Formats: sequence, structure tokens, C-alpha cells
Amino acid sequence: MKLTPKRIVAALALVATGAAHADPLTVIKGGATFQGSGTLSFSAELLGALDTGKIVTTNYGAVTSSITKDSEGYYSEISVSAPMQTLTLDDTSLAVLGVGTKGGMTLTAPVLRSVSSGGSLTVTDINADLTSKTIYATIIGGNGVGTINNFALWNFATITGTTSYTGPGTYVNDMSGLTLTADGFAKFSQSLGLLSLGKSAMSGITDYGTIHSVLHTTLVLTPDVPEPTTYALMSLGLLGIAFTARRKAA
Repeated sequence: MKLTPKRIVAALALVATGAAHADPLTVIKGGATFQGSGTLSFSAELLGALDTGKIVTTNYGAVTSSITKDSEGYYSEISVSAPMQTLTLDDTSLAVLGVGTKGGMTLTAPVLRSVSSGGSLTVTDINADLTSKTIYATIIGGNGVGTINNFALWNFATITGTTSYTGPGTYVNDMSGLTLTADGFAKFSQSLGLLSLGKSAMSGITDYGTIHSVLHTTLVLTPDVPEPTTYALMSLGLLGIAFTARRKAA
């Protein structure tokens, strides 16, 4: 059975539907098993902007997070890890074309003079397209933004590590240099109700962070099995050969 992109995505979506939220996603396809997760680590620039707006972060869905602050109450680290939900592989090279995770984080901004009129933004179900270097997500925004699926939120500059699978093992890669798309900046600003100082703090961010992806696989692929139509054609071919041989013998 070939590991075609459509079949891989369909299998992952089916397994994800029945999986418990706290459990990592395991996919079996063509004799290979895949299990993985992605971790988004906020950059120092993004942490500074969150401090400016006194923005509170909370988990959304099936994720775990590490949020630490210094002695003065400023963010020193935010990272959020989510289980893999989708995986798209090239059926010939086994190169990763896309990977998605389940769950995310909610940002809540209070009313703060010249910074924000108040609002919230949830970023969840992140999906990285490695070909276009675009990070898509479902966003749920306040102030009239609503829910938008498959929203092009970030672009990323570089990817390092392994993105093609050649045998059983653990493979890791990092997508770094995340920058907001123009529409992403607009939706961020509207959702959080950013005012002049808030928008200024957001526009000064040149790097939003890094996504660290880990994938475990057995990668034991079974040989292709001919479809029923293939067997039928083979049978017709054998009958034709036998008939021709009898005619020559006669």
C-alpha cells in the first residue's frame, strides 16, 4: 500500500477523532506507525510585547505548557506542546510536506490605557506547510473576529533537522524565524483590541519564536498489493498466452 499524502491525512484525521485528548496520536499506515508532537516556544520579543499589554496566557485543548515569570512578574519563558494530529508525506521520497497539531493557547488582554481596549485571541490546531513555509491555524478572536479555520498566521524563515524518514527512529526538526502575515497582524490587533502602544509593541516583533517538531516512527512499509482490477488483467493476460500457445500447437 502506498503512503500517498491523501491517505496519510485521512488516516490521521480518523484516528484523531477517536483519540482521547490527553493521549498522543498514533497512526498505523502501510505497516508504519507514526507518533509525534510539536512545541511552540515564544521569542523574547513576543514575551516583551505580552508584558507590555499585561496579556494573560492559558492552555486551550489537549496541550501542556511551561510558563515562567521572573521575580518582578515579567514573562521569562512560554512554551506550549501539542500532540500531532495530521501528517502529510510524499509517497515516493517520504519527505514531510506538512504536519499539524491539536490544541493551542488563549491570549487575554485587559483594558489598558493606550495599549488595549480589551479582548482575546485563541490560536489552536496549528498546521505547518513545509513547502510554502507557512503556518496555518484556527483562530478564535474577540471584537468581531470570530472563528477562522485554516488561517495563514505566520511564515517561518528556516527549517533545520530531518524531514525525510529512512528507517525506524526518532526524528526532530525546528521551524524558526516565525513572522506574522499582514492579515495575521490585523487579526491579532483586532482580537486583542490593541491601541497605539499595543500595536507599536506588536509591530516591533521581528521573530515570534520556534516550533520544535518530534516524530517517532517504526517506518516498516509493506509491499504494494495489486488491486482486484490488476489481478483481473493479469488473469486475462495468462489466458491469452495459453490460447495463443494452443493455436500454435494445433
